[in-house]
Amino acid sequence: MKTVIIFDHPYTSNASENVPHQRSFLAAVYKQVQTQLTAEHGEVDLIDLHADHFDPVMSAQDLANWRRGVPINDQIADYQARLLDADQIILMFPIWWEVMPAMTKGFLDKVYSKGCLYEAGSMQTKLVKQPQIKVITTMSTPSWLYRWVFGAPLLKALFRGTFLKTRLFHFKWYGFSQVEKKSLAQRQEMIRKFKV
Repeated sequence: MKTVIIFDHPYTSNASENVPHQRSFLAAVYKQVQTQLTAEHGEVDLIDLHADHFDPVMSAQDLANWRRGVPINDQIADYQARLLDADQIILMFPIWWEVMPAMTKGFLDKVYSKGCLYEAGSMQTKLVKQPQIKVITTMSTPSWLYRWVFGAPLLKALFRGTFLKTRLFHFKWYGFSQVEKKSLAQRQEMIRKFKV
């Protein structure tokens, strides 16, 4: 099974070690997921948005290409080809102000585009393998507050507003909440036990 992981964190996927101001719990989770999937004889294809210097901003020329249903640039065309070949797609990012960061939003805007990865009129996905979509997030907001007070806006935007709309039905969200309040030993145990 081929898994494409879209990783969005300013410190990149290499920040899994416990180095102050250069560490990311999300990167440590990525390392665990990559190890798990490789052990299961899966192929892991990493798209590390910050390491790739991905530009999330949609320019006027980008939008003109998007409207014509052609890839915006070579990097986008490469990402699209990799997604078309995926059996599983995993998005990994921190939740900031209750939604995804700019890199992830820009990735969806520019890469998951009409004419390239879904049909413009019917909204039918072109991802013919019907990949499993998994989302792994970290956030400071308590889980109960995020779901019951804020209404889980990420689920509305990603599951209902993007994937369900384009008929990608296999969606699962794994959320890590308030990790910064855990001890190092507790964080390490959470990562050790985590499986996608």
